[in-house]
Amino acid sequence: MNRKLRVLFICPTNAARSQMAEALLRHADPEHFEAFSAGITPTEIDIRALAALREIDIHDPDLRSKSVDEFAGVPFDYVINLCENSAHEWKSTRDMAEQLTWHFEDPVTSEKPNAFRSVRIEISERVKMFILVKSKKA
Repeated sequence: MNRKLRVLFICPTNAARSQMAEALLRHADPEHFEAFSAGITPTEIDIRALAALREIDIHDPDLRSKSVDEFAGVPFDYVINLCENSAHEWKSTRDMAEQLTWHFEDPVTSEKPNAFRSVRIEISERVKMFILVKSKKA
């Protein structure tokens, strides 16, 4: 790859899934990817999402809740919706961005024990596959 690929992760509130995806991609391959996250209607980051990241020694002081409006006009190579709802609510008009949807259960509303850890593991595995596939295309 000649330049870093820019990836925007979107979920409805930018409170958990998209924050974890941003941090996981940023941690996994900062040499080839720039990772960002945003929400349709952003709220505060859920501290349980940050705790799930700390379990695997990811401490990202740059994580903060952001609106998709903050990225208007910013070019991305990939826009990845982390739930079907955000994919339907927000469609990028960016010509260059490839749109993907990776649906993960919302750990914030889940009643399952260890929901944040489980979702973090699922997102981490998908991020690893994404890196592998996109690195081979370069």
